[in-house]
Amino acid sequence: MISHVTIAISDFDRALAFYRPLMRRLGIEESWLRPGEEASFRPPGQARPLFFLTRPFEGAPHPGNGPMVAFLAQDRATVRDVYEMAITAGATDEGRPDLRPHYHPDFYGAYFRDLDGNKICVACHVAEGEAEAEDRA
Repeated sequence: MISHVTIAISDFDRALAFYRPLMRRLGIEESWLRPGEEASFRPPGQARPLFFLTRPFEGAPHPGNGPMVAFLAQDRATVRDVYEMAITAGATDEGRPDLRPHYHPDFYGAYFRDLDGNKICVACHVAEGEAEAEDRA
């Protein structure tokens, strides 16, 4: 259903250094790199969806206060790991890893803002000890 998500960044090299380890931990591979300008990531063996980091075509980035990218984690440990990795790399906390039962009983997520202020979520939708299935929505 989703083709791609693009977020604007102000410092390409800094953003790439921030996102590469997070994507690796999520099992998402780098699929495109135009040094200094643009990179994309995607699930292994799939053409899409794509997650792009790019310098904005319109000029300076304007991170939104509502738009958010949410990455699917295979389990709750991955949510915790990615959140801690992001915070250690300079992200700002927007919600520590925890259950958010107001979404659904097994929604376990964490929120942070990247180095440019883009809001990012890492979420798992299964019970503790279970792994997210490939075909699960």
